[in-house]
Amino acid sequence: MKAIAVSLDTTAAQELIPIGQQIQAVVSRAGMEAGLCCVFCPHSTAGLTLNSPLDPATALDLRDELNRLVPTRTDFHHQFDTPTDASAHIKSSLVGHSVTIPVVQGKLATGHSQDVLFCEFDGPRARQVTVCLMGVD
Repeated sequence: MKAIAVSLDTTAAQELIPIGQQIQAVVSRAGMEAGLCCVFCPHSTAGLTLNSPLDPATALDLRDELNRLVPTRTDFHHQFDTPTDASAHIKSSLVGHSVTIPVVQGKLATGHSQDVLFCEFDGPRARQVTVCLMGVD
């Protein structure tokens, strides 16, 4: 198994960033032809999901709906940092912190309109994801 860190810088307080090309580059550099690619987000105020990057409005809709479900407010029990931090923790738990994608013939086997989206909920920040490759011999 190989584990590689991929760094990224977010530019907004909340945004969903397609990172599939960066993940595919890790798979290609490793020479993996078949197996599983697990991408893990080690941040409690960010997450990962698979969804469509074809229409940029999709990311906006996802962000807006998560904000509707978990608005920033001051009555959270957990106020360690800021109200934004508290809502970001909840959003990241709802979205999740990892995705696992099959690798087939050296390519991520995502659907036609799927990409790995990094979900920033408390940015902008320097972030990273860990990519673990488990190959089939």
